[in-house]
Amino acid sequence: MSLDLFSAESQANVGQTIPLQGGELCYYPHFFSQQQADSLLNQFEQHLPWRQEQITLFGKRLMVPRLSAWYADDELPYTYSGITHQGLAWTQELMAIRRRLEAAAAVEFNSVLANLYRDGSDSNGWHADDEVELGDAPVIASVSFGQPRVFQMKHRTDKQQKFKLELPHGSVLIMRGETQKNWLHQIAKSRRSMTARINLTFRWVDPLLAKRASRA
Repeated sequence: MSLDLFSAESQANVGQTIPLQGGELCYYPHFFSQQQADSLLNQFEQHLPWRQEQITLFGKRLMVPRLSAWYADDELPYTYSGITHQGLAWTQELMAIRRRLEAAAAVEFNSVLANLYRDGSDSNGWHADDEVELGDAPVIASVSFGQPRVFQMKHRTDKQQKFKLELPHGSVLIMRGETQKNWLHQIAKSRRSMTARINLTFRWVDPLLAKRASRA
């Protein structure tokens, strides 16, 4: 796919800082142009090797309510909720997005978890990206393509602190600092009729700790 992700138009947007107690958010509502976002949504939905994983919850094996794929440098594994992904080789499109995000966030990423929400019944419950291999203050760059979904956050200890934001097609939300330490986030189920949404979460995974976690 030939698509210039580094065009002057795509670089013209500036991130919006969102105040958050004990956390740091930077929001880019139009990080990708409409043409770029449409093309990437179609490319990823059709060609990424989507898998539906299983988790054990209260002694029962349950299907995860979304599809996923994991890409990483040097085939690095990633383990969370009892699921271990083996890293796939980067596609040209994912690598181009990675480079743009590294420039915007001023950090390096070495991996991305892709999630496909097929409709409103697919979801991702309350959690934090706080696995030990992500480090003490991970930077997570979350890219959204397709159906806008509401991203909800709640503070771990101060129950009055809540936040939500609808993430539109082609947007980016960057979480950094102590966000994962102090906050949980989710994409809840919806009864509304919805089309597909793809979410890409770029992060840095410690290679040694990632391999150790996959063998645990």
